[in-house]
Formats: sequence, C-alpha cells, structure tokens
Amino acid sequence: MKDLKLEAGWKEFLKAEFDKPYFIELIRILKSQKLAGKTIYPPGSLIFNAFDSTPLDKTKVIILGQDPYHGPGEAMGLCFSVPRGIPVPPSLQNIYKELNREFGYKIPNHGDLSQWAYQGVLLLNASLTVEHRNPNSHKGYGWHQFTDHLIHLLSVHKENLVFMLWGNFAKSKKQLIDDTRHLILESAHPSPLAGGKFHGNDHFKKANLYLTKHGIEAIDWQIRD
Repeated sequence: MKDLKLEAGWKEFLKAEFDKPYFIELIRILKSQKLAGKTIYPPGSLIFNAFDSTPLDKTKVIILGQDPYHGPGEAMGLCFSVPRGIPVPPSLQNIYKELNREFGYKIPNHGDLSQWAYQGVLLLNASLTVEHRNPNSHKGYGWHQFTDHLIHLLSVHKENLVFMLWGNFAKSKKQLIDDTRHLILESAHPSPLAGGKFHGNDHFKKANLYLTKHGIEAIDWQIRD
C-alpha cells in the first residue's frame, strides 16, 4: 500500500501492516463496494483523519470508539465527532455534560472535536468505515485486526499514554495494553443507553493529572464555539 495517503509518522509505524494480505483484501472490498454503488462513510479522504489530525509523535491520549456514524454528513474520521452544522449526537452531548461537571466548561454548540485531535488526542474508531445506515457493517472486513494491532504497537513502543475505554466493547481492548507503561481509564459508555453511568468518571481530569505527572503537557479539553 505504498500509495496510501497518511501522516508520515503513522505510515512508517504501520507500514508492515499495510502490506499484509488481510489489509490488501480490506482495501479491495471497500473499492468493490464503491464500484457497486454502496455509500460508505466517511468519505475516502477522511478515513484516516484520526491519524492525519494527530501525528504519531504528538499522540498522548487514545479515545476508542466502535465505528463511524452511519448517516449522511456525520462521519468525519474522528470517533464521537461530527462536523459543524450536524446535530450533536447524544453520546457527545453526555461527554460535554461531563466536561461541564469536571471543569465548568460551557456546552459547545457543535460536535467537531478536531481541537482535541490537534493537541494529541487520537480519536480512534475500531472500524474506520461503515455502510450507509448499517452500523457495524464493516467490523468483519479486517479493520478490527488493524486497530487491535495498532493499539498493541502503541502499548509496546510508546510510554505514558492515556487510554480511555468507554463501554464494554472498548473495555475488551484492555488486554492489548500494558498497564505498567500506560494509564487505562475505564467507564460506562457515554450513550444515554448506559443510564448516566458515564457521568462522574473524572476521566478528563485524571488524564491531565497523569500527563503532567510524567512531564507531558496537559490537554485543553474545552471545545470552543
């Protein structure tokens, strides 16, 4: 996959993975689906947006989602994030409420989390693509193998990262992470279906305390309008 457009640090870090048969087959499937007229989110230029927005050498925090939003205009390649002008999804509304509780931040009027990504928050979905109105439709294509290996590589080759694992699916990735080298923060999912159990986890404060303790600049979690 030498022609893959990706931030240089990540491209080098993951180059062995891009040449594996499963990944080549994954790309083939996506191309064949597009040729067959299927609508896939996010647009091709944004599939690797999480990596392009958060270079490898700047990565401090990883927030793990499941797969992209599956409605028109919603997915932008950053988990939990939607472009300005798109209604803020319920899970992100609850994330904003937690930020308000922890820091007193004003609730933003949009759902674009790029401000986090640019500071070093890797907003990673386990699957990087999805079919229109068909959630989790691409989970068996090889994306989970790719992102599992990515999490493992980060655990092995980096130090003092913060992994935020929200909900049972994200928590299942804990086994890929060395908790003697990194901070793992677990909680219920921010979805309203979790019955408000996400609220009060103090994850954003805990992440910053850990980063500053290890001489790493804290994240400014405030999303500005």
